[in-house]
Amino acid sequence: MILIDEILNLIFPNVCGFCGKINKDFLCKDCEEKIDFMINQKARFKLNKNFEKYLCIFPYEGEIREKILDYKFKDKAYIYKTFSKIILKSKKICFYLGKYDIITDVPIHKKRKAKRGYNQSELIAREIGKRINNLEYKKTLKKVRNNVRQSSLNHNERKENVKNAYQIINKETIFNKKIVLFDDIYTTGSTVDECSRVLKENGAKEILILTLAKR
Repeated sequence: MILIDEILNLIFPNVCGFCGKINKDFLCKDCEEKIDFMINQKARFKLNKNFEKYLCIFPYEGEIREKILDYKFKDKAYIYKTFSKIILKSKKICFYLGKYDIITDVPIHKKRKAKRGYNQSELIAREIGKRINNLEYKKTLKKVRNNVRQSSLNHNERKENVKNAYQIINKETIFNKKIVLFDDIYTTGSTVDECSRVLKENGAKEILILTLAKR
């Protein structure tokens, strides 16, 4: 079966996701140099959460914010290649990720995925899983409630909104595994914490949260 990312590769030309110029690597040299200084390469420990560490690549502002919104809401699925390239070109980030067994994504509900056509987090997680040795992409979670968008809620409402919204797909896949959980944006951490809770309760050993940006 042809995967979504393979279909996108056939539909969209190889372009830099930031400037739109044709580029076989999906990130031109000019844009690469411009964004290099914004990359945050330090993993942080998180206490009182169901995950051990989190790593956010950018602050959620300026051009990064604009491109994430384009990627999620303006049918620019091809930008996943550019964001993946940014992550993969960093030796420090790849070093962190290479310590884990599985990379997975925060799922979206099937109705939302049908409307958008893709899960933005899944595309990037799959690409990373293909490029880093010993880190395998696995679909581990499914979303069972089509709840209100987190972006429309305050801190306390976000926690309640995601409660019991996710279920494990296969316990054997994650048992005693060190897992990278990928999402696009980290705001309060409520979504990734709920996903981590489900993974931990079903046998995951350790979890690193990886996101494109942090508010």
